Amino acid sequence: MSASPLSDDRPLKQALMRGWRCRCPNCGSGPMLTSYLKVRAQCSVCGENLYHQRADDGPAYMTILVVGHIIAPLLLYVFTHYQPDPFLIASIFTVGSVGLSLYLLPRFKGMFVALQWAKRMHGFGSEPLREQTTP
Repeated sequence: MSASPLSDDRPLKQALMRGWRCRCPNCGSGPMLTSYLKVRAQCSVCGENLYHQRADDGPAYMTILVVGHIIAPLLLYVFTHYQPDPFLIASIFTVGSVGLSLYLLPRFKGMFVALQWAKRMHGFGSEPLREQTTP
């Protein structure tokens, strides 16, 4: 007895890597985002529907978690070993935190959408399967 094609998971690792690059989790070539964080309703290359996504606050929480775990130990190390002026260290680490957050946030959003796509969550598995053509 074989499993239904709709119950099979899609390749997770490949989808997450495509999501990290903010690309369509299905084809990997179409852009996933139309602006900084707005997900396209449909892939412009393969036509995969992406409007099902429900990333919500997940990418923001992951960004805070990762940035906090990078910046806090680094801040402690720099402060205890070099003892710079507090205004200097505050300004450098503020810029670093904001920059790292701005870099990571769309990538985590892409990964959350790709995870939902790969696991067929929130309506991603309800549409009929399209046959993939190979060149």
